[in-house]
Amino acid sequence: ENVRKALEIEKPIDALIHLGDSQEEEEEFRLCVGHGEVELYMVKGNCDYFADLPASRVISLEGHRILMAHGHGYYVNFGIRDLVADAKANNCEIAMYGHTHRPDIDESDSDVLVLNPGSISYPRQYGKEPSYMVLNLRKGKAVTCELKYL
Repeated sequence: ENVRKALEIEKPIDALIHLGDSQEEEEEFRLCVGHGEVELYMVKGNCDYFADLPASRVISLEGHRILMAHGHGYYVNFGIRDLVADAKANNCEIAMYGHTHRPDIDESDSDVLVLNPGSISYPRQYGKEPSYMVLNLRKGKAVTCELKYL
């Protein structure tokens, strides 16, 4: 329900990125965005036991390379070093992860912008407000990102 609310607030959108723990509800997300109307990019989370999704993937949107991962395989609870290293190894300027369910925008590495949108369903940060991010990507332009709360 919160995904639908956010999509209503943000429409129109070009793509939806989901960073795992969809709880095997891939088809629900496809219904939310419409089949073929909005690009849907998903990775498998540590709670997606039977999902037929990759653990991580690299996508290119508007000329920006993005590493998507749930994060548990990179041990993000202990830091983002491994995630950033993999993003660099894959020539990505953006790395996105979930897993912690806590929103974060980390610009400490000058080569990789690291984003965690938090959780729209099961937030764990102080105040526990459902959160998501909106990325504005344009070819040849700087990336802008906004953290939003429902």
